[in-house]
Amino acid sequence: MSNQILQVDENMLETKLDRLVSRKGEELLNAMLDAEADEITGAARYERASGRRAYRAGHYERNLTVKAGTMTLGVPKLKGAVFESAVIERYRRREQSVEEALIDMYLAGVSTRQVDDISRLLWGERMPSQTLSDKLKRVYEDIDQWRNRPLAAHSYPYLFVDGVWHKRTWGGSVENVSVLVAIGVDDTGHREVVGVAEGMKEDKASWEQFVRSMIERGLRGVRLVVGDRCAGLVSTVNSMLPDARYQRCMVHFMRNVLSKVSHKHAAWAASALKAVFAMESRQAALEKAEQVATEMESKGLKAAASCLREGISETTTYLLDDYPVEHRRRIRTNNMFYGRGSRDWRYCWVLAWFSRVRAVVRRVVGDVRR
Repeated sequence: MSNQILQVDENMLETKLDRLVSRKGEELLNAMLDAEADEITGAARYERASGRRAYRAGHYERNLTVKAGTMTLGVPKLKGAVFESAVIERYRRREQSVEEALIDMYLAGVSTRQVDDISRLLWGERMPSQTLSDKLKRVYEDIDQWRNRPLAAHSYPYLFVDGVWHKRTWGGSVENVSVLVAIGVDDTGHREVVGVAEGMKEDKASWEQFVRSMIERGLRGVRLVVGDRCAGLVSTVNSMLPDARYQRCMVHFMRNVLSKVSHKHAAWAASALKAVFAMESRQAALEKAEQVATEMESKGLKAAASCLREGISETTTYLLDDYPVEHRRRIRTNNMFYGRGSRDWRYCWVLAWFSRVRAVVRRVVGDVRR
């Protein structure tokens, strides 16, 4: 008796099943199209009927691609009536829903090659380049409309801003480009992205243009702007949002100070800085910071002490009485950006370079809208 185990070639079986499904599906759809034509004309093919409303005039072929393969449909042509097929429309909508899902994957950070691979699994072939182009045109229009939407319906007491950096090709060279992003928190505590714009760099001109665009769209009621110590950001807040104060990101500030501390004193310095920001009043925090700076100097950490003294005032704005105690932990840092931004870096790793600024903005918008 043979000891061989019965083996099935799953790939061959799947191919044969696909062909069978495709052939039977093609027969079924063509029969349904003929039935629709009979209903529109008021008579079956070759039937003599007094109530006939139109006549057949042959057919034209249309390909429908599905996972099981490409089906060839014979779409009836009529004289005296327009043939509108509900069958093909349903399948067209199904195809479109799959295409839209692939576009969402593209925006979510899946590379073009991976989208092609998935489209082959769904259809048996890659998404046509013209289809991708047409879909992306609609995506661009949707992005532009969303970016320029009015903001006057709500006031935003808290505004968190940051720049997400990417690389792009420009004139044959690779350079950094930043996409400026703003997240607003309204009076009800709802958080939403209120601004996304490309800036050649995080300089004063870019920040001014960015803030001005939001003001023109109706941004109002801002009381606190939270962000890194970016060039031009503080002066922009002071000049264009006079009722708002600036809160420097506490986490980034602590990292700046600790970067000037030797490894020997790193653990102590980190603990001391945490104690500063654990204070319940601004005055107590400033006094504690001065004590820590003095101790840093005694340990030979003069650069760290200078950095601490220089930035502690703007990093403790959140402790002012103007802001509720229950809001303090959430308004002292803009770290909310980095959960979102991490997905952008994954996308950059796949594509390596962006060829246009618009592609960068598309990526960021596709991420922050989720």
